[in-house]
Amino acid sequence: MINTPEFKVGLLVVLLTTVIGGLTLKVQDGPGLFDSTKEYTFTLDDASGLIPKSAVKMAGIRVGHIESIELIDGKAHLTIFVNGEKVKLTKSSEVEVRTDGILGDKHIELNQGEYTDAELPDGSEITNVASTGSLDKVVEQISGVANSLSSLAETLQKAVEGNGDDNSVIGRIVKNLETVTSDLADVTNGNKAKVNDIVDRVAAVTQTLDELINDESRQGFKSAWGDAVSSLNRIDSSLRNIEEATYKINNGQGTIGRLINEDETLDKVNLAIDNVNEFLGGAEKLETSFDFHSEYLSGPGLTKSYLGVKIQPGLDRFYEISIVDDPRGVTSVTNTKITTGGSTTETDEVKTFKNEIKISALFAKNFYNFTVKAGLMESTGGAGLYYNMLGNRLNLAVEFFGFDDLNVKSYVKYEFYKGFYVVGGGDNLVNSDMVSSFVGAGIFITNDDLKLFASKVSF
Repeated sequence: MINTPEFKVGLLVVLLTTVIGGLTLKVQDGPGLFDSTKEYTFTLDDASGLIPKSAVKMAGIRVGHIESIELIDGKAHLTIFVNGEKVKLTKSSEVEVRTDGILGDKHIELNQGEYTDAELPDGSEITNVASTGSLDKVVEQISGVANSLSSLAETLQKAVEGNGDDNSVIGRIVKNLETVTSDLADVTNGNKAKVNDIVDRVAAVTQTLDELINDESRQGFKSAWGDAVSSLNRIDSSLRNIEEATYKINNGQGTIGRLINEDETLDKVNLAIDNVNEFLGGAEKLETSFDFHSEYLSGPGLTKSYLGVKIQPGLDRFYEISIVDDPRGVTSVTNTKITTGGSTTETDEVKTFKNEIKISALFAKNFYNFTVKAGLMESTGGAGLYYNMLGNRLNLAVEFFGFDDLNVKSYVKYEFYKGFYVVGGGDNLVNSDMVSSFVGAGIFITNDDLKLFASKVSF
C-alpha cells in the first residue's frame, strides 16, 4: 500500500501543505500561532481608522494585532494580543494611535516605558494613552486658517476699494495727506515773516555756537576741552594705578593680596566673620519684655507696685530684674551691745525707711510646665515655684523670701487679653500679724510690641 501511487500523491500533498503553512506562519509579523501571546486592554476616545486585526507595533516593528473593538460607555474599548516573548510591558507603558500614511490607515504604537518598572500582568489594562491629533482635526484646523486668510483678503480688498476712491481706507489716507499738505502751504504762505524770523534765529544760534567753539579765551570751548582732556588723562593715570594694584593683589602682594590668595588668611577671616555672625544672631534671638503691675493689700489698705524687665536668651531660661515700691517701707534691724560693769546688754533697734525701694534680681529655669526662680527677691534671698497653664496665660505661684523673717506669698495670675493680666492672692501667709490678701492688675510689653509701636510713630 505504501508503494501505491495514491499514497505517494497524498503524502506529497500533506508535506506541501505543512511547508506552506509553516512558511506562512514564519514570514508573518507579530505573534504566530505557536508563539506565546499576552492580552491587554485600553480605552480610546476616538478609534476611527482602527479595525480588528490592525497592527500593534513597537519601535515600528509589528508585535501583535487588535483582537476586538467594543463601544463601552461612549468610548472605544480595545483588546490587543502581543508577542509575550518579545514584548515586556510595564506600569509606565503607553499606547498611541499613529497613522501609517495619508490614506488614513492607522495602527497602535506601544511605548515600553521604564524598563525597571514592574511588569504589567497578562490581561491588565494599559492606563497611559497618548493623545494624538487625527487627520480630520488637522484638515479642520487648515480649513479654519483658510477661512481666516479669506476674511483677511476680503477686508484688505474692502479697505482698498471701498464704495469709491473717497470712501476706501487708502483713499481717505491720501485725501488726509492732501489736506495736511494744503494746510502746511497755507500756514507757510500766511506766516512767511515768522518763518524767516525762525530761520534768522537758527542762524544766530549756529553763529553763537561757532564763536563759542572757536573762542580761545579761558572761558572758551577750547580751554574747557583742554581741561576735560587733562581730567581724562588723570582718570587714565588712576586706572593704571588701579591696574597695578590689582596686579599686586592677584600675585599675593600686600595684605589684601594675601587675604585673597592665601587660604590660611582667608580661613582666619571667615572664622572671625562666623564668630561675629554667631554673636549677632544670638543678640537677634534675645527676647526682652517690660512688666508693670500694682497690688492692693487689703490688710494695711495700701498699694504695692512693681516695675521690671525680663531678659530671655532661650526658651528654657530667663532673667528678671525689678524694683518694688512697698508702702510699708524697708525695715532694718540694728543690734547694739552695751557693756556696763563687766556685763553686756544687747538691744535690737528696728528702723523702717518709707521712701526706699526694694530690688529683685532672679534667674529662672523652665521645666515642662513648671518654672523655678531663685536669687534676690525684694532685697533679700528668695525662691519661687510657678505652674503654667493655658498656654502660659494662667500661672499659679508660691514664693519664699526673707528667710530670717520668712515671708510666704501665693497668688494666681491670669492674662485675660494679650499684654494685660489680673493677679490675686495672699501675702505674708506665715506671719499672722501681717497676713493680707491682695488683688491687682498689670501690663507687660515685649520687644515685638516696641518694634510695632516704633514703626507706627512718625517724626
